[in-house]
Amino acid sequence: MAKAASVKNPAQYAWEWEGKDKGGKVVRNEIRAETEAVARMMLRRQGINVLKIKRKRQKLGSSITEKDVALFTRQLSTMMRAGVPLLQAFDITARGHSNPRMTKLLLDIRAEVENGSSLSESFRKHPLQFDALFCNMIAAGETGGVLDSLLDKLATYKEKTLAIKAKIKSAMIYPTAIIGTAFIITAVIMIYVIPAFKDLFSSFGADLPAPTMFVIWLSDFFVEWWWLIFGGLFGAIFGSMFAFKRSPKAHKIADRIVLKLPVIGDIVRKATIARWTRTLATLFTAGVPLVEALDSVGGASGNQVYADATGQIRTEVSTGSSLTYAMQKSDLFPNMVMQMTAIGEESGSLDSMLEKVADFYEEEVDNAVAALSSLMEPVIMVVLGVLIGGLVIAMYMPIFKMGQVVG
Repeated sequence: MAKAASVKNPAQYAWEWEGKDKGGKVVRNEIRAETEAVARMMLRRQGINVLKIKRKRQKLGSSITEKDVALFTRQLSTMMRAGVPLLQAFDITARGHSNPRMTKLLLDIRAEVENGSSLSESFRKHPLQFDALFCNMIAAGETGGVLDSLLDKLATYKEKTLAIKAKIKSAMIYPTAIIGTAFIITAVIMIYVIPAFKDLFSSFGADLPAPTMFVIWLSDFFVEWWWLIFGGLFGAIFGSMFAFKRSPKAHKIADRIVLKLPVIGDIVRKATIARWTRTLATLFTAGVPLVEALDSVGGASGNQVYADATGQIRTEVSTGSSLTYAMQKSDLFPNMVMQMTAIGEESGSLDSMLEKVADFYEEEVDNAVAALSSLMEPVIMVVLGVLIGGLVIAMYMPIFKMGQVVG
């Protein structure tokens, strides 16, 4: 028997139309359809006498971000709690969105739901924007008839995840920007300023101090090999980023190194634990079985070390071990997390206990980032002062020495 070929849904486009309704009133709007003929047929079914219709020019817009998805989830949750029908809620959120790509995506999903697909099935067709955790939560909400409640939990989860990511980025960006600026300033001094002093010192006819000689040697190296220094630096940065994205092994090595960094590593570890426990609590609340929930938790943690450990925890749990025992074997979770998880398992309130752990570690991240910001400013000022001040002193030492001889 020949296999039936899989039918791919045809692409739909936005059509701007103008027409008269059953009462003779002129109305204008948009409709999504594969062709103009299909759009006209759909409008006739709605009792619209079409006067004008043309395909709407699509703006590309920016790529769809996690923030776009989080905002959509919150808006959809709010409207469904207010009793707005699902398809109408999609219309409102799609047409009110500032990103044309997000608008097109939501209208495509709306069309799929209108054609008979379930909401979770429609989301699963767009895995780049809606991950397994998102789709599992939606499926659980549809099955249990509590979609509005789970959308609210999902929106809260995404908002908290974005907030904690933003805090980590803010902790990393400031020192990185300062170090980059200091490197550029030092390179400019080495390449353009020091050679001018070198020409001046050559007319002295005297031995230069050791710090001055070292700075001049460093300047000569920069002048001769600046292309290699900058090329090697940028090559190393972009090569590391490429390897980080494409190679799971490199990704895991980088994540392990970050966890061992002083100060920053502690913040990243707390943020990872907060996301791990928040994700598991959210899925468990939705009624997703623990073993299935652990499938989504590892990837949502944002750290490959914890993702690999989650796979081992899942295996242990699936063979009958308690979650607490499996987490303890991974040796990645603090004692406080172990105790709260054990209490949750014994009392049957695992989701509630995990939520409390997530709240605690999110607050810890807030405090750690605030402390790091306060600490980094004086440290960076001291480092820059020593670096730039050392160069200036080294260059002026021969002039001071000559002034003493003349005096």
